[in-house]
Amino acid sequence: MSLNKVMLIGNVGRDPNVRYLEGNNAGNQGRKVATFTLATSERYRDRNGETRENTEWHNIVAWGQPADVCERFVRKGTQLYIEGKLRTRKYTDAQGAEKYTTEINVDTLQLLGRREGDGAGYPADQQGGGYPQQGGYQRPAPAQQQPAYQQPTYQQPAPQAAPAAPAAPAVDEGPTDDLPF
Repeated sequence: MSLNKVMLIGNVGRDPNVRYLEGNNAGNQGRKVATFTLATSERYRDRNGETRENTEWHNIVAWGQPADVCERFVRKGTQLYIEGKLRTRKYTDAQGAEKYTTEINVDTLQLLGRREGDGAGYPADQQGGGYPQQGGYQRPAPAQQQPAYQQPTYQQPAPQAAPAAPAAPAVDEGPTDDLPF
């Protein structure tokens, strides 16, 4: 058995590059693909007690409807939740040298928000700013601005209450009071 799954929450490093692959002869535009970078950061204290930050950059590739969401709503600084698979591919650069790159192919994409103070030009809604949110992290946008592609949000079922233990035989311990212990 094997598993290839990546889960990331991070900020978009640059506006997505959206393009269409060649279509068939029937006049189709082809399949849509969006590529962009995503930054994930971790903060820690070094031996001297100083706060350090380590940022990793990930190459993201979204196909089809997730690419459409990227084209419509994702800009530099947008915070995203991404689930996908690691893919390594080989290509030849302009000088003819063979190179390898590792990318995350998107299975699930959710808009979480954008960084504070980011002045990117997002479409504003009627209530005064922002852009459509998914995943329950912020106020949902009006229905006419929801993207065509939405990931379902799953919640774990509430745990079942354990059956009550049988009552222990009564033991006379002196005066009774109404405390439960």
